[in-house]
Amino acid sequence: MAELTSKERVMRALQRQEPDRVPHFEWLVDRKVRDVLLPGCRDHNEFAVRMGHDAVLVDPNFAKEPLSNGRYRSEWGYIGQKTQEEHGIEVESPIATLADFEHYTPPDPQTPGRYTSVEEALAQYGDQYAVIVHLNDVFSLPRYLMGMENLLMAIATEPALIQALVDMSVDINLVMAKELVARGVKIVYTGDDYASSKGPLMSPRHFRKLFYPGLCRVMGGYKELGLLVIKHTDGNLWPILDMIVDSGIDCLDPIDPKGGMSITEVKAKYGHRIALKGNVDCAELLTFGSVEETVEATKQALREGMPDGGFILSSSNSIHSGVKPENYAAMLRTVREFGGY
Repeated sequence: MAELTSKERVMRALQRQEPDRVPHFEWLVDRKVRDVLLPGCRDHNEFAVRMGHDAVLVDPNFAKEPLSNGRYRSEWGYIGQKTQEEHGIEVESPIATLADFEHYTPPDPQTPGRYTSVEEALAQYGDQYAVIVHLNDVFSLPRYLMGMENLLMAIATEPALIQALVDMSVDINLVMAKELVARGVKIVYTGDDYASSKGPLMSPRHFRKLFYPGLCRVMGGYKELGLLVIKHTDGNLWPILDMIVDSGIDCLDPIDPKGGMSITEVKAKYGHRIALKGNVDCAELLTFGSVEETVEATKQALREGMPDGGFILSSSNSIHSGVKPENYAAMLRTVREFGGY
């Protein structure tokens, strides 16, 4: 097969076809790792291109107002705290009750400048690379707006509030998706995590009742717009995986090995319906393991994921600050050497 562009390679994989070789990209490579491998690299997407990734990642533009002590106020109204990682964490949230929700006004998805970063990425990279935009589905925005503990309690005590938040998230993200398609975006990913390594964060019954209808609506809306959708969620998904796949996703990421997720098993059951992305362990292997162990784990992921196409190799979440740079470099070398069809 003639060599494909990175964009063509990713598109074929997402359509469950065999490209010329297995694509690779990461949702995040932390600055500490980037600085070791490419000193002076300006940002994540420059790093991705120079390191041979097949996609660049971009978010719509939402403002963050600086506060004191490393905190900031998101345009969504929650307070975040900067950490040693590139992503902060929410520490205060604006909604605790249904009354709070009724007085809450979310950001306007059509505010001028909302998609400036997307437009710039498409202009700079869109001819050769898959430009993948981060949207949400049904869990992340409710979590930001309530905080994780309050959200999980409200699943049992205030289901009407959960339903209202899910509906709002779906509505806003579908408006954003229309704006993205109008600008030429072909692929989105949603980063809403539903599970820990032990299982879903809520019972399958609650997921089906409170989140699954919205998940079907948002995924159906994305598909009606012609978008390919990569669904990211860590953890042990087996109790709710049928619902996730049935919602209409095109690809599941990251097939978390620490959550008991096996590429072989997931591919055997769902590979005729969805593509897969993952799953070299970043929690322990890439962080504490050796180069030799990394090479073998990468080969194993390729052996499990490559047959019949429909596979993108990546870490089991991201290349966080604790990952050994030499291990990530070894993973990249291995996928290039052994990932050809």
